[in-house]
Amino acid sequence: MKIQLWSVGKAHEDYIREGITEFTKRIGRYYPVDWRLFSPARQTASSLEADIKRNEASTILQALHKDDFLVLLDERGKLISSPKLASLIEQKANTSVRQMVFLIGGAFGVDETVKERANYTWALSPLVFPHQLVRLILAEQVYRACTIIRNEKYHHE
Repeated sequence: MKIQLWSVGKAHEDYIREGITEFTKRIGRYYPVDWRLFSPARQTASSLEADIKRNEASTILQALHKDDFLVLLDERGKLISSPKLASLIEQKANTSVRQMVFLIGGAFGVDETVKERANYTWALSPLVFPHQLVRLILAEQVYRACTIIRNEKYHHE
């Protein structure tokens, strides 16, 4: 199984890039992994949130393959523990899912069409974090899940 980490927004900020690079490299020991950054929809003074989300959704949905397992990160998603995330990843790998995509939406969230397409909606926390920080947390949590699956010492309960 391949893991894709997708985000709508600008390139990784310098202060966060090193951590994302390190955890992505670590994930690569377990699964092929890539980041894909989607440019946010252009905004004008008259841009409506709904239009922006619709434009971003169009780009995201075109990039997905029909058999991709899409995990949407959304503050209204399900709160799960790191071992539960590990279980989800392991289950999908064992059921021949070819690609698992974790998606961080844009500044206004995602359009309903993306929410409907998502196979799973996950909330990292009831707190709201900046998108750049969510990228780092996502990479670290996916790495942590990989170590849990392999029963390695990184995660302590």
